[in-house]
Amino acid sequence: MSSPPFPFLNGHEDRDRNGYENRDRNGFGFGKNENKENIPMKFCLLGINYKNAQLAVRDKTSITDVMKLDFFQKAEAAGVDQCMILSTCNRSEVYFFYEHNEQAEQIRRIYEEMFPDIDLKEYLMILSGEEAMAYLFRIAAGLESLVLGEDQILGQVKEALDYSRTMGYSGKELNKIVREAVTCAKKIKTELKISERPLSVSYVGIRKLEEYGKIQGKRVLVIGSGKTAVLALKYIYEYKAGHVAACSRTYAHAKQLRDEFKDIEIISYEDRYKMMQECDIVVSATASPHLVVRRGEFSPKRPVIFLDLAAPRDIDTLFADDPMVHLINLDTLQEIVAHNKLEREQLVEKSRSIIEEDLHETAVWLLQSRMDPMIDSLQQRCGAIVEDSCEYLNRKMDLGAREQKLLKKVLNASLQRLLREPIREMKRLDTEEEQEEYKRFVRQLFQI
Repeated sequence: MSSPPFPFLNGHEDRDRNGYENRDRNGFGFGKNENKENIPMKFCLLGINYKNAQLAVRDKTSITDVMKLDFFQKAEAAGVDQCMILSTCNRSEVYFFYEHNEQAEQIRRIYEEMFPDIDLKEYLMILSGEEAMAYLFRIAAGLESLVLGEDQILGQVKEALDYSRTMGYSGKELNKIVREAVTCAKKIKTELKISERPLSVSYVGIRKLEEYGKIQGKRVLVIGSGKTAVLALKYIYEYKAGHVAACSRTYAHAKQLRDEFKDIEIISYEDRYKMMQECDIVVSATASPHLVVRRGEFSPKRPVIFLDLAAPRDIDTLFADDPMVHLINLDTLQEIVAHNKLEREQLVEKSRSIIEEDLHETAVWLLQSRMDPMIDSLQQRCGAIVEDSCEYLNRKMDLGAREQKLLKKVLNASLQRLLREPIREMKRLDTEEEQEEYKRFVRQLFQI
């Protein structure tokens, strides 16, 4: 499957391979017949993500900081000086502003040349104008993430912009769009609290433990040393457990937990039942095909909560009948996860309305900012007139330093007053056609 040509090189409205229109209604169109004089910058995104490229492809398109810098330098040579790269395990995307179609095509070539061993045509996603902006807003809010509403991507977006800015490859427009996307994401997380409905079984399980009997100050045993066990340990420490011990069938694997959890006690797997008699909470997360905690081998002498995070089960279900035991297993947890996922999906619809409102304001700002060069030119013209007038009057009247300063202030204030209304009108223009017409008038009137 081959990708279409770069969308904004077409002379008509087109759609990219994901069905997004490559023209938008707010003046961010990418037509072939552009006005080459004072061309405004346009926003674009290209790259791959987990939706259009499998893990094997994404693994080969990871972009290091050194690669980013090399990309930025090549982009700058092509005339693109505002560029940001977002590279995570789930995406490898470039966000940039360009002026001419040739520059945009060069950016695609530079991107593809970073990965010479992969034919990216089948996977490359290209969005432009407001569609690209909307996508970035959704990215920051976690709405395009593999885990819907996750928080980590927001920090990754901020880090991507920080790197571009530090290296000198960001500017007013890119800074504005990313900042507004981040602000909108924070608003969504604050108002809707999507990420507070956890989808991690480990986290849901630890939350369930906390609800049933506070973890803080309790003695905890974790059986297992794999990813699930490590994640459970992180949450257990966050809840300030009193004493934490761990064991694994392979003692060496258990000892490796000390690399991350310095004060954890490592015991032998054979001593697990003895340690359980001293614990308030037991969490089991092994990959064993057999039970690791059997009812016939352990009879608790004190109340204990069992959390079984394994599939197949680690903990004998017969413990559910023991009055000294409270058993939590995956059956209960998966119901909670499914419910949380449904709630998150429902909140996504509410998120969209927040994004649309903030996106509209950002799009209007970007459109209006296209008049900034013209406004700057007017201000510079005023400054030149003030300087020429002051220099002429000083020669004729031999003014002192105080009089010169006062004269310059009065002249500048008078000209600014004359320009105030035209500038205000420029900032109110809401279509590209009106802007271009206004620019022509201003150039003729002020000889800019």
